[in-house]
Amino acid sequence: MNPDWSNYFSAETLEKILRIAIILVVGIIIIYILGLILRKILPSKLSQQRKMIISRFVRYSAIVILFTVIIAELKIDMTAVFGTAGVIGIVVGVASQTSIGNIVSGFFMVSEKPFEIGDQIRIGDKTGIVHSIDLLSIKIRTFDNLLLRIPNQTVISTEVINVTRFAIRRLDFEIGVAYKENLEVVKQTLQEIAKRNPLCLDEPEPLIVFKAFGASSINILFGVWFERDNYLKVKNSVFMEIKTAFEQKGIEIPFPHISVYTGEVTKPFPVEIKEKA
Repeated sequence: MNPDWSNYFSAETLEKILRIAIILVVGIIIIYILGLILRKILPSKLSQQRKMIISRFVRYSAIVILFTVIIAELKIDMTAVFGTAGVIGIVVGVASQTSIGNIVSGFFMVSEKPFEIGDQIRIGDKTGIVHSIDLLSIKIRTFDNLLLRIPNQTVISTEVINVTRFAIRRLDFEIGVAYKENLEVVKQTLQEIAKRNPLCLDEPEPLIVFKAFGASSINILFGVWFERDNYLKVKNSVFMEIKTAFEQKGIEIPFPHISVYTGEVTKPFPVEIKEKA
């Protein structure tokens, strides 16, 4: 026996359902088209972060308007709904203090702008490219292509290093040379390396600092300035050039030595190596 659906839905009810369905479909299409239009009309000089904020604001506003239109079409008494929503809001607010803290931290972070989408940042021991800045967290893509989610509250209370904020940066090399070496020759050799490398900038000048008398070497800090996009090329090329130049000029890069003494002040313990017959 087939049920008589006319007993359940009147013509007026079916008409209302159809009207709401049409409003919903048309509204979703309009929201999608608005997103496409925004991508076209937003100035290219705007950062990705600002474009994302504007797009989300427009999309969420359109969703709220669509929801309001549907509620008005259903002719629902909102007094009871708001009352229930208020009670639920209090319960949810108490139960989700961490989420609220993340949202507030997100607003502070967006207003302060310590980084933007596409920047390379370092948070604690984590480094990567900013993939998105969301309401509760930021997401960064690590260099081994993993997606890392960090809550906004953690970001706002942790030291954040923006590696790519400025157009140029300095790369430091820790070098050790033997005590017998002429430090003036070592300094000139390092200056020549920086001058010959086309990726190293002439201005600012390279930094050469004699740091300390180490256990087995004189420790030197050698810093070269470069454009931020050339990090790996500069690191590899300068590293190889230091080793090659030091070998050509006979500059020794020492390693720790161990001497065994028999009790005398200067005379080391004699060691003989005998070959097998």
